[in-house]
Amino acid sequence: MPTARLTHPIAAKWPAQHPERLQLYSLATPNGVKVSIMLEECGLPYEAHKVDFGSNDQLSPAFLALNPNNKIPAIIDPDGPGGAPLRLFESGAILVYLADKTGRFMARDGAARYETLQWLMFQMSGIGPMFGQLGFFHKFAGRDYEDKRPRDRYVAESQRLLRVLDQQLEGRAWIMGEDYTIADIATFPWVRNLIGFYGAGELVGFAQFGNVRRVLDAFVARPAVQRGLKIPA
Repeated sequence: MPTARLTHPIAAKWPAQHPERLQLYSLATPNGVKVSIMLEECGLPYEAHKVDFGSNDQLSPAFLALNPNNKIPAIIDPDGPGGAPLRLFESGAILVYLADKTGRFMARDGAARYETLQWLMFQMSGIGPMFGQLGFFHKFAGRDYEDKRPRDRYVAESQRLLRVLDQQLEGRAWIMGEDYTIADIATFPWVRNLIGFYGAGELVGFAQFGNVRRVLDAFVARPAVQRGLKIPA
């Protein structure tokens, strides 16, 4: 067993039952399930550990030793580049790493690779933050604010992003065309969360984005997605 992996502080809080496998530290949020879905799609052996926000696990010294930014998901791959253990956080970076490691769900080179990364960045810089802020102002404490301008700002921006996505999906099976990629794996958990958990479908007029709805349905129907959405349990 690789010594570096076993001596990492996180192992004391979340002991590995299968230390030879990739270790996932996460929660079943839109950002968290990006990685569990990718792992399920790739078929890589892994072990999932729940980082419980209710217990402030993300602020524990053990977790901060892995991700000083105290966000999920994070991984330790005992078989990283050159066979050495790799510790990695940020969901987008993990998706790119797993795509490169397995040779799946992103072109290895050429224009298609950079176009996929472009749409991954679109999710990370736009869809994730904007949908998350809208969720705060619609479902959580923000709805108690008398001033609705913050909420309406995020509604308008979320609609704009959905419109961009809907246009990209016109005549396409997936964001990149016929190929299912990490851009889809990153994006559609957030779309699902917007209309499901946040209950903001009517607020953003989701019915008008027929291409997004179509591809979301295809995404959720994938067996690996159905498994990944529930991990960690």
